[in-house]
Amino acid sequence: MTQPFLRPPTTLQPRPKANPTFSSSSVDTQLQFRTPQHSRPSSETRQSLSAKSSPAQDVSERATVTFIRRVLCPQHTSEGNETRPIEELLPPLTSSNEVDLQLYAIIAIVVKECVYSWYGKITSDQTFVEEVVRIIAHCTRGLEGRLRKVDLESLVFDEIPELVDNHILAFNARAAYHELSPHPALSPVLDPSLDTSTTQQSKNEADHRQLLVQGALAILLPTEDLENICLRTLVADVIAETILGRSIGGRVCEGWFIWTSITKLVEAVKAQVNPRATGEEIEVDTRSRLEKYGLLSERGDDTGSSEDRQRSAFSEVPWRCLQYGYLTVMALQFVIVGLFAASSEPRRSSWSAKGASDSPVVKPTEAPAAILRPILDFRIFSLLSTMLDLALRMPWLSGSLALLQHHLIASPLVLLRVGAVDGLLDQYLHHFLTTHVLSPCHLPALLSTVRVNLFPRNSLPPPAPDPPTPEQQTELKRRCAESLSALLPGIFIRAAGLSREDVVREVETELDVWSDAYLNKHLAYQILDLVVVRLLPEMREKGVRELMEARGIGNQM
Repeated sequence: MTQPFLRPPTTLQPRPKANPTFSSSSVDTQLQFRTPQHSRPSSETRQSLSAKSSPAQDVSERATVTFIRRVLCPQHTSEGNETRPIEELLPPLTSSNEVDLQLYAIIAIVVKECVYSWYGKITSDQTFVEEVVRIIAHCTRGLEGRLRKVDLESLVFDEIPELVDNHILAFNARAAYHELSPHPALSPVLDPSLDTSTTQQSKNEADHRQLLVQGALAILLPTEDLENICLRTLVADVIAETILGRSIGGRVCEGWFIWTSITKLVEAVKAQVNPRATGEEIEVDTRSRLEKYGLLSERGDDTGSSEDRQRSAFSEVPWRCLQYGYLTVMALQFVIVGLFAASSEPRRSSWSAKGASDSPVVKPTEAPAAILRPILDFRIFSLLSTMLDLALRMPWLSGSLALLQHHLIASPLVLLRVGAVDGLLDQYLHHFLTTHVLSPCHLPALLSTVRVNLFPRNSLPPPAPDPPTPEQQTELKRRCAESLSALLPGIFIRAAGLSREDVVREVETELDVWSDAYLNKHLAYQILDLVVVRLLPEMREKGVRELMEARGIGNQM
């Protein structure tokens, strides 16, 4: 069928990750010898302890490799070839072994649940599964090559934020949103009085997903694999229904699901940071311990309290100055080092010109400089302004920032255009985004997190329970608003003259834009279409039938 893919020499590949130097059992053993609490734990504490006591999914490299061998390479496992690395048993998916490991774990889950569930009852032959894996590997390698030619900065920080910004602005006019911006997958608009509208819209969604996947396979697959209707149909159904259908077509677009996901994301971020980083939390915990152990009365002793406060405030000033001075020096060092590193890198316009010349849809007469936008002009900044309502809350600040942005990009003086394309500030932002935000080293951890949340215990999630009641959805939104407001430092809240409860109410109002599942699904399909067109620009001008006919197999549609 397909030609075997020759993996590059091992000297050109990233070295495999080292074994972990500690295990969770050692950490649990240390936690058992901590000083016991003298008070009865609250209900929230008991719930958190019970959640921690449940066994977690093992996502270590050894457990992942064992799972992949058992599902995708059972014949090699039975023959006793467990010492051979996984890279020699399976075709490469990308140029990174760490990314391949996580992708193969996801592929193994899909094959185990969607292929072995019926294929294993027919035969134990692995030829069909190997062919499916080979087709997926061919597609991923083709997508990786195309991904290197895509301007990820513009896609992630300019085009996608534009769609989200339009989504927020359209929330107030959601009744006529589909009439102004129709989408074929969401037609017709759901009408509660017509039962056939829901069925027709579900059918249109499934057809749209099939067209996207069939078009992608028509571009990525070689001709001999594309002629195999059985394999092509199986791979298309797995991607369109099992992956996209369960995500976009499922409950992922529901408002309560988005609020719950945001809450979990914030808790994961807070878990990576020291929870006692702010002085306000330390102060609250100290007071509660003193009152709990009886070292401080409820009313307190006012004798000498004013002198103690003055003495503590006076001694706190030098430490505050040292802290802010250290932060200032570290920030300046970060900026200066970044500027020197950005000045030594190639300009963005040269990279864009190379990518545009390799793209099959950009015409030679189109200048890349006209397509490229300054990073300061990306729509991520207008999205932040829309989310914070700066035009209504602080119009003076919104106008000042817009004026500063204009002068940095299109100032009458050439020396002040540091924010224009290839300017000093533009190069620095480009270096920061490519080094710290869009770095490929974050991809393995991201794929591992996606696998754990979408496929708990290496299997498809169980049937979802009934949707929460309106009261429960209100509580979920409240918890999400509280978790987001907790990220704001208290000094900014006090400087704005607000209380923590005022901030929570304001965040709850902003979270209402995600309450409409129809609009959320509209945004999800728009983002999906945008990513597909950027990766596969041929689909912007040709349909699936035309792509198949160009490969000489149009009669098999």
